[in-house]
Amino acid sequence: MIDSPASPTDTEVAAAAALAGAEIVRARYGPRHSRIDKGAGDFATDVDVAAEEAILDVIRAVRPGDAVHGEEGGRRGAIDAVREWLVDPLCGTLNYATGSHLVAVNVALRNGPAAVADPFSGEVFLTDGETAWVQYDADGYGQGQTDVRGRRVADGHASGPVARRRPVGEEQLAPTADTRLVDVNLDPPFPGAPAFRAVDLLAHPGFVERFRPRVVSTTLALAWVAAGRRAAYVTDGGDLSGSVHFAAGITLCRAAGRVVTGVDGGPVGPEGRGLVVAADAETHGLLMSLIRGGGRSA
Repeated sequence: MIDSPASPTDTEVAAAAALAGAEIVRARYGPRHSRIDKGAGDFATDVDVAAEEAILDVIRAVRPGDAVHGEEGGRRGAIDAVREWLVDPLCGTLNYATGSHLVAVNVALRNGPAAVADPFSGEVFLTDGETAWVQYDADGYGQGQTDVRGRRVADGHASGPVARRRPVGEEQLAPTADTRLVDVNLDPPFPGAPAFRAVDLLAHPGFVERFRPRVVSTTLALAWVAAGRRAAYVTDGGDLSGSVHFAAGITLCRAAGRVVTGVDGGPVGPEGRGLVVAADAETHGLLMSLIRGGGRSA
């Protein structure tokens, strides 16, 4: 992401940090990982922890005064820090632990730039808060082409300020609902029940007539909506704007011009609930009509 010794931008820092975490996730992919029980069937792995540390290494090196809130380590840094980074080092841990590639690494500066890296495709989805684009390694991963200020990183652990992958292609994200694919988060808990249950939406005749459901990593799903690979994403919940799982994806979709609201149609934020991200107003409007109708078949 950085060619010159000049101070990197926040967007470059987000990208470098996400790629550092993605290198760990890719390099340590395999069938056996130690698990850290979080209760209620949730868990992290040793790779989640290692990827988060790699991300923190990058942020600390170039933004030492910033706080970082990671999914695994919680909030770290000065209590009075004005700026805070939100980090999910491995979105889709269950997928990863069972041998699936449907995962992502996301890093977002609160109210600022964000990056979502796909460890296996070589893509990193970026936003500076105003525009959104994707960069990709033309040769894919596994070529050993990540370095830190000129030093190759063999084990995927970035020890310098920023990382860069070469060669890189780039294109602006363009919205489209043509795929008709909608990602719906079916994970518990279900705070909106019985008024809204995502599973009921899947059974609604209007939904199955127009769309096809898919469920993947939260962050990857949002990145795909931003990139035009998905028509929409729907999940229940509370305020997701400050969540390490959702912040980067929400920022990316907003910058890409997607329609972003709660499941109640209101703004995403402290007073909001859940998330509906759609490629365009028509898709959003149709989904909202189904949701407001209870998401149920007649």
